[in-house]
Amino acid sequence: MIIVTASIPLAEIQIMADHSFGDMVKAVVDIQRDLVALDAELHADLEALLIEDGSKQEHIWGINLYPALPSQDLVEFDSLINIRPRQGNPSRGVEDESIRRKILDIVAKRIKP
Repeated sequence: MIIVTASIPLAEIQIMADHSFGDMVKAVVDIQRDLVALDAELHADLEALLIEDGSKQEHIWGINLYPALPSQDLVEFDSLINIRPRQGNPSRGVEDESIRRKILDIVAKRIKP
């Protein structure tokens, strides 16, 4: 598991995928601190890593990255940690469009082609 504070090449994400799920890497994004945690079996493990590093749970969202797909399909908004009825998000996805945009901006900033 790593926390990306600068940037990481997409090719490294592909290597992570090859060593774990084959085509996908789990990631968790802190939308307040502009961080991405990568490479764990569970989103919850990455969530715990970020919280230990100082993140607040309400700012953390789980995604999946598909490095071999075109850039518009790189991010999948799907994680159990996203189920937050108290924050108006009752599903595994990310229903608030502004949060989705923020996640995509952070991913674009931290993961370079």
